[in-house]
Amino acid sequence: MAIAVGEKMKAGFIATCVGSLEQVNLRFANQPEGIILKGHYEIVSLVGTLSDSSTHLHLSVSDGTGKTIGGHLLDGNLIYTTAEIVIRELTDVEFTREVDTTYGYKELVIKPRKNK
Repeated sequence: MAIAVGEKMKAGFIATCVGSLEQVNLRFANQPEGIILKGHYEIVSLVGTLSDSSTHLHLSVSDGTGKTIGGHLLDGNLIYTTAEIVIRELTDVEFTREVDTTYGYKELVIKPRKNK
């Protein structure tokens, strides 16, 4: 989020990520609270969208036995050795979030960028 704000990013996405964590904080599907896991975890994937006003990221990690777990990325994940995150920005559109009346969640809306 700090990078998106600092760069005034309007439509970013995670292109790839590799690394490891010593603390993982995820929220599983349809759960109100997150779960914190401590140990050594490999980052298997990090995907999602970000802008200077919001993020929506999902993370998958695997433990020392290869067991993989994933969910909605929350604050509080701690890097163990490294996290090489490649972020790209789309320059002709911007991401906003608008309430979807079906469920009440703010969902991604992609619009042409106003100021290119």
